[in-house]
Amino acid sequence: MQLPGIDREKCLAFLSSLVQIKSYSQTDGELVVTNYIAQRMREIGLETEIVPFDNGKRQNAVGIWRGKGDQWKRHPSSRQAKSLLFNGHLDTNPVSGGWTIDPWEGKIDDDFIYGIGVSNMKSGCAAYFCAVEALKASGWRPRADVTLTYVVGELQGGVGTMALIERGKAKADYFINCEPSDIRAITMHAEALTFEITLRGITRHMSAREEAADAIMAACRLIPRLNGMVFSGAKSNDHLKCNRCQVGVVHGALGDELAEWRPPQVADVCKIAGSARYAPGQTQKSVMRDLAAVINEIVLGFPGMKYELKQRSEPTMPSFEVSPASPLVKSLNEAYQGVRGEPQPTGVIAPTCFYGSDAGHLYKSLGMEGIVCGPGGKYNTRPDEKVDIPDYLDCIRMFMRVIVDICG
Repeated sequence: MQLPGIDREKCLAFLSSLVQIKSYSQTDGELVVTNYIAQRMREIGLETEIVPFDNGKRQNAVGIWRGKGDQWKRHPSSRQAKSLLFNGHLDTNPVSGGWTIDPWEGKIDDDFIYGIGVSNMKSGCAAYFCAVEALKASGWRPRADVTLTYVVGELQGGVGTMALIERGKAKADYFINCEPSDIRAITMHAEALTFEITLRGITRHMSAREEAADAIMAACRLIPRLNGMVFSGAKSNDHLKCNRCQVGVVHGALGDELAEWRPPQVADVCKIAGSARYAPGQTQKSVMRDLAAVINEIVLGFPGMKYELKQRSEPTMPSFEVSPASPLVKSLNEAYQGVRGEPQPTGVIAPTCFYGSDAGHLYKSLGMEGIVCGPGGKYNTRPDEKVDIPDYLDCIRMFMRVIVDICG
């Protein structure tokens, strides 16, 4: 079919309207933005539902464009239509320092659209709405259902998408999660865990430090080793690309209370916290075992030093992967080629492969085949957050092509 064009100004205005809603995560702004997107979906004729969770304190919005069924096949040899689910979160991080523009203006200039959450990830959410709106307005109708899911709580480990899964509201043959990837096709991303290490040494006054086991010095040797780690059990070199470890918190001082008033005393306690990223097939247990092996090696160089290692019990995003040969990946690749006239970057691509996303829940809990691809990325979660306008508009065009190819 001849795909309809898109209304540039209308698409930009819609994204700007989403940015103008202050939807900080875990605030009432989540209710405002999900009610708004639900109303917009109703206006274009989607079956729309608000899905509360967390005892009604939070909510998601779901819209379904019903297909007309496979009895409408154009030819007996045509491929069976498959249903497609789009997924994105509308809650945002808070505004940091350093902004030079109004974070909620939804400012548009010749090159970019700006605002808090525009990259992470309101531009992706707007792109699939605009793709469906343009196709519906053209009179085209899919043979299989197209489902638009707008969640909150991705920033707390994906609790919104998990609520949809638990209520049976996330059903489809394929999904596209629209986390910011600079519209590259991400076929794998890591799982995450957060770890804490407490090093316990032996204190002495600095005059007798040769008799001490200095916890700060042990941490100074340990941290570079941790930051350079990859983990055992990776199934391939591509899986190894998802491996990374980073220490983000260090505090060393005297005693368990980490008293800082006595600098001449050798620190006998140092607390470290960090995050590990690892690929599908690697496990929390094996990662923690690998961390322990490195810590053991370092501690041996400090007689009398002991340590505790534990994993924080907090929600984590599961890992995700899809074969580059998947029909959905091929469809997205062809859509990118058709829009931009060049091959789409596809695979295990940094930095997106180190992010978490709700794709992990759809993949792990439902076994659903999907892909991560959305506008935004280069200017993600930073002052004057912005998205390249061509990326946003081209993403809409790509999603239209994929919907027609997969669902119609």
